[in-house]
Amino acid sequence: MRRLILALLAGLALWPAPAAATRIKDIASLQGVRDNQIVGYGLVTGLQSTGDTLRNSQFTEQSLQSMLDRLGINVRDQRLRTRNVAAVMVTANLPAYVEPGSRVDVAVNSMGDATSLRGGTLLMTPLSGGDGQVYAVAQGALVVSGFSVTGQAESLVSGVATAARIPNGALVEHAVAGTFSELPGMALELKNPDFHTAVLISDAINAYTLQKYGRRAASPRDYRTVVLSRPGHVGRTRFMAEIGELQVQPDIPAKVVIDQRTGTVVIGRNVQVSTVAVSHGDLTVRITETPQVSQPAPFSDGQTTVVPRTDIEAGERMARLAIVSGPDLQTLIRGLNNVGMKPTDVIAILQAVKTAGALQAELVIQ
Repeated sequence: MRRLILALLAGLALWPAPAAATRIKDIASLQGVRDNQIVGYGLVTGLQSTGDTLRNSQFTEQSLQSMLDRLGINVRDQRLRTRNVAAVMVTANLPAYVEPGSRVDVAVNSMGDATSLRGGTLLMTPLSGGDGQVYAVAQGALVVSGFSVTGQAESLVSGVATAARIPNGALVEHAVAGTFSELPGMALELKNPDFHTAVLISDAINAYTLQKYGRRAASPRDYRTVVLSRPGHVGRTRFMAEIGELQVQPDIPAKVVIDQRTGTVVIGRNVQVSTVAVSHGDLTVRITETPQVSQPAPFSDGQTTVVPRTDIEAGERMARLAIVSGPDLQTLIRGLNNVGMKPTDVIAILQAVKTAGALQAELVIQ
């Protein structure tokens, strides 16, 4: 009996686990509810001689002169030589339905030849949207994760010292037009469009609303959108909160993603490989140059010359022929591991298998 139980447990361990259920609000969003991007140009001060070189970054000098003019200081006829100021671009995402007085995070990136923004403070910078209207104002001390230290004979750089963030650094001054109650209709937009997932979401919402409200409230319009019909006696906010917590098992397309720069291979759960025979080997060619000097005999009229000498060696690693077939993800991974390959070899084999028509999935190469 004990052996039978162990055998059953071993079989369950090899059987692919079912896909985990996911909340609807994690795989879909309400159509028309989105962030808005805002951007601004500003100056960072308080740097420890790591700012822009004003002679090379003329826009920094012009911005500094204009700012001092507004403060009542005339420096138009003087040549500024400070290295404690840097010109930066400030960006932020303005959340939907944000009200004046709220705060949002901002990202700060250097524009000139500054070497580090560590220790700097962003001066008041208006942030405007695509329509040219100012929606927020950013100011505050920078948070820099990287650093850059330079000496006379050596330099040390870790991370990016010319990029920084200011948590809650922008104060919202103007709200974006439109409110949640003014939406013309309610529809869910899938983050990963799929016909089957849209039907699953619609069925889950209808099962819930039939039980609680006695009517259907969702219908899939296409592979990206599920149209909602809210019961009249339920508020929009409560209705979205209720259906957002419903769980479904989204369908995952069969896809293999390859990043050739890092050697990363990501294989989706539904990827299958028809039975193929795979053989992979390496051919290595080594060329070695060992020039030799030829000297003439003593008291002769000869000249000393350099005689070239080249050694060429070629070797090929033994390659094993293996049969790889994958009715599911675990079987496919086990078959690839049995061949004993490196990530670069796996990438080459997957590309060849796709060309042969045996990879039943979409191959994405980045």
